Amino acid sequence: AMAAPGQNVAVVVHRAGDLRLEARPIPEPGPNEVLLRMHSVGICGSDVHYWQHGRIGDFVVKDPMVLGHEASGTVVKVGSGVTHLKPGDRVAIEPGVPREMDEFCKAGRYNLSPTIFFCATPPDDGNLCRYYKHSASYCYKLPDNVTFEEGALIEPLSVGIHACKRAGVTLGSRVFVSGSGPIGLVNVIVAKMMGAALVVVTDLSASRLQKAKEVGADFTIQVKNETPQEVASKVESVLGCMPEITVECTGVEACVQAGIYATRSGGTLVLVGLGAEMLTVPIVNAAVREVDIRGIFRYCNTWPVAIALLASKKINVKPLVTHRFPLEKALEAFETTKRGEGVKVMLKCDPTDQNP
Repeated sequence: AMAAPGQNVAVVVHRAGDLRLEARPIPEPGPNEVLLRMHSVGICGSDVHYWQHGRIGDFVVKDPMVLGHEASGTVVKVGSGVTHLKPGDRVAIEPGVPREMDEFCKAGRYNLSPTIFFCATPPDDGNLCRYYKHSASYCYKLPDNVTFEEGALIEPLSVGIHACKRAGVTLGSRVFVSGSGPIGLVNVIVAKMMGAALVVVTDLSASRLQKAKEVGADFTIQVKNETPQEVASKVESVLGCMPEITVECTGVEACVQAGIYATRSGGTLVLVGLGAEMLTVPIVNAAVREVDIRGIFRYCNTWPVAIALLASKKINVKPLVTHRFPLEKALEAFETTKRGEGVKVMLKCDPTDQNP
């Protein structure tokens, strides 16, 4: 169903297995909001999961929900209270917006605010559409030398920035990244940027590990059916020592186990990937060796950092984009992502500008 250019086409999940392209009204921005003409939106594993299963944990799709939360676009209209943006500005969108100034916000950890709005997390609509309105304070102006696609990639990149900060990556760190999907890859990029001396990555897929090498991994290990202890000892043998830091990006029980066994005593394991709610893990092994286990929830205060890194060409995220589809072919794009092809699939929402 081709919609007229003036129409607001959106990619909407109705329930598990039911994904549709439909026309929605163009929203009107409130006093502290901006209306954006969307340009590039990446597809995340969570978008696919909502489409396939209709829920992630306690977040259940009860009403039709627009997908998409890795996004950039152009300001077309500003609310009466907005001063830092004007029509024509190119922006990257931070999808998590706190609804009230609570204790978490005061402490600078607004990502933990229980009432936060977050794009494409039920019941909040995402931004995989032609026109979208968002809180102006969570839209960040892109410099001329940063592309829309790089702007959209700031969202997954932010997960890497937040995880590596929580992990304490620093000059000379030896880091083990478990999993070489988009989130594993951004953790490789950020860990190297933050001064990691050596980064080793594990995955089942040879092609994904090749991509890890491309973005800066020093070593890769293709796992087949090794025990967690065997994976840990392979990590130690390629690094020449046990890593001080492990960043676990799969959420798979055996991988979390391997992460504990692999991490040097006194080191840190950060859990980024989320799988089953209950896992059986060797927690006493971690406890007696003083291995700190930390979680992360999304990110906070990462957009300005990411924009500075991209503008100064300190990091390169462009190799992450492997597929591009126009918004009209969203269903095909989602099928491609579901099959696990490539790395990041990007949807192009502006029919007049399909450039990166």
